[in-house]
Amino acid sequence: QVQLVESGGGLVQAGGSLRLSCAASGRTFSNLAMGWFRQAPGKEREFLAATNWRGDSTYYADSVKGRFTISRDNAKNTMYLQMHSLKLEDTANYYCAAAAWSLAPPKPKVNWWGQGTQVTVSS
Repeated sequence: QVQLVESGGGLVQAGGSLRLSCAASGRTFSNLAMGWFRQAPGKEREFLAATNWRGDSTYYADSVKGRFTISRDNAKNTMYLQMHSLKLEDTANYYCAAAAWSLAPPKPKVNWWGQGTQVTVSS
């Protein structure tokens, strides 16, 4: 079992930046593929970004490519999502995800989810 705890969400103005963190425990972190998803009210949960176990392969949704950067620190059992140029439509609950195999699109296979952290972008 893997426990995932997100942090770093909050209220930010449009155009601003925010960094989310996801702390993992329960399994060897460096054996896990990691990723970020988000879900806005009334919408389906959508894939944002993923990284392989070493962090040298990354994948992004077109909606965040060039604005968001996923990274991981295997020594700290932590993954990050650096978000820049935030837009009103980025407002959502952001979820950390882990997989024993891969989270690469088009069909990321999530095994574990975090509880989510809210990001609200204001005008």
